[in-house]
Amino acid sequence: MSTLVLEHECLAQKVVFGKNSFTVYLNDGRNISVPIIWYPRLINGSKIEQENYELIGDGEGIHWPDIDEDISIEGILAGRRSGESQNSLDKWLKERKQKIKR
Repeated sequence: MSTLVLEHECLAQKVVFGKNSFTVYLNDGRNISVPIIWYPRLINGSKIEQENYELIGDGEGIHWPDIDEDISIEGILAGRRSGESQNSLDKWLKERKQKIKR
């Protein structure tokens, strides 16, 4: 098991979405591109929902309120995908469809 050790705190400054990925701009000058498919809620979100994010903890993480998704910068740097179970995602998708029908 490997452990991620950061020499300094990396914080997100902004997020930009492309067709198949999103890029997180960090305070140390790096830009990290992440496949959207790694985060099923993001890939199921609309463009408006994807772009409606909040930086949390001064940029330690990113929160998407419309789709209830949270991703840590540490997790992105470590290459961690969403840990959501298929049952949880299925439940969320079902609730989402019901809200859209209203």
